Amino acid sequence: MVFKSPRPAAMVLERSQDFGKTWKPYKYFSTNCSATFGLDDDVIKKGAICTSRYSSHFPCTKGEVIYRALSPPNFHNDPYSPEAQAQLKITNLRVQLLKQQSCLCHSNDLNTKPPQLTYYAVYDFIVKGSCFCHGHADRCVPIKGFRPVKATGVFHVVHGRCMCKHNTAGTHCQHCAPLYNDQPWQPANGKTGAPNECQSCRCNGHSDACHFDMDTWLASGNQSGGVCDNCQHNTEGQHCQRCKTGYYRDLRRPFSAPDACKLCSCHPVGSAVLSFSNSTFCDPSNGDCPCKPGVAGPRCDRCMVGYWGFGDYGCQPCDCAGSCDALSGDCVSSSADTDWYHEISGFYSPSNKSAPTWGWEDEQGYSALRHSGKCECKDQVLHNPKVFCGMKYTYVLKAKILSAHDKGSHAEVNVKIQKVLKSTKLKIFRGKRILYPESWTNRGCTCPILNPGLKYLVAGYEDVQAGRLIVNMKSFVQQWKPALGKKLLEIFKDCS
Repeated sequence: MVFKSPRPAAMVLERSQDFGKTWKPYKYFSTNCSATFGLDDDVIKKGAICTSRYSSHFPCTKGEVIYRALSPPNFHNDPYSPEAQAQLKITNLRVQLLKQQSCLCHSNDLNTKPPQLTYYAVYDFIVKGSCFCHGHADRCVPIKGFRPVKATGVFHVVHGRCMCKHNTAGTHCQHCAPLYNDQPWQPANGKTGAPNECQSCRCNGHSDACHFDMDTWLASGNQSGGVCDNCQHNTEGQHCQRCKTGYYRDLRRPFSAPDACKLCSCHPVGSAVLSFSNSTFCDPSNGDCPCKPGVAGPRCDRCMVGYWGFGDYGCQPCDCAGSCDALSGDCVSSSADTDWYHEISGFYSPSNKSAPTWGWEDEQGYSALRHSGKCECKDQVLHNPKVFCGMKYTYVLKAKILSAHDKGSHAEVNVKIQKVLKSTKLKIFRGKRILYPESWTNRGCTCPILNPGLKYLVAGYEDVQAGRLIVNMKSFVQQWKPALGKKLLEIFKDCS
């Protein structure tokens, strides 16, 4: 401030951060701080909130009163720190002129009569500042409804709306932009210059906004706290990372594509109702539907080979050694390439990581092998080591059954080999492989039984010329148990 009159003998500069509802002092000014305000003088005690520097009655005119918000003791290296912002953020300034000078102001001219002043007069009241943007903007623009004041000298207006950078938003860049809430919002670091940008949420292109969730942030070890809002394109999940129930992942499309999730097309008659729902849903990883007993096909729209009478209760076994007509049940020879069964594994795919697990009641088992009625398969038990050694199996492995298909001339069983206990001439590795059950085609009977989703010990013979692993009625097939591994090691010792 520049006074035309002598400067006040006492005054106070105040600030408000709530548009004048409450006020806090910036600085007290007095010729005698202790007598006027009961405060220490910063001329004597450094950092005191009162000062006598600008309260002398000299000069008689053009005397200045200067205040800097971040002058000691309020100096901070980082102007965006909470402590600095407590000093810098204001909506209003107020000056209370409390006391005039008690003595007359004499000029250097002895012939000039000292004036009797009963008023305060101010030449200039200059406030320098900037819009408040937390370090996330370089400039500000007028807020909506701003009307410029046309007056002499009114040019440098501090506008109220920041032009935000660093993926921030808000009038003062005080929060992150809608799709950038993966980490907590922070102001820029004025000391190091780090922008502290807001980080984008991983929504796979299926959401335009996300919010920050503290529980998610803490659970991730302070790595990611973004939760996508209003997932589109039939997706769901924290990151819109899986298809909604009733839709499946189309692997031919990138998951970020709007049509990556397709509507399930399960047949209303042949599809089974899951135990955890009153509706029929397909496997979200590939669209395969859960079928009723004896029913096959990705949509569950036809009978398996060896079954007929497609209807509300599935399909019934043919009364034949081989296959039969799917409509009439009349016996025929099979030549079609048809699914025998297909395992419906847990709802898992790279983009469907946490959906529920398929739960089947006993009478709803997908594999018709459990309801065959066509032949009785004898349970095999590993009792006599000599008998097992005498069979001279050329391969022994632990495998999980995935799916099976009737190729007309032969059957194929897709398995995932988890452990190779013995191999002779063929190279057998862990992973997916095909077993060839000769007995299923030759006898018209699904023995030995290989149920979908289960793990088995399978011992059989290699067809070296064709490069095939054969399963037949001489093979040893038993559902896997942990004790089998130890027992086999002992048997292999006896065999050698």
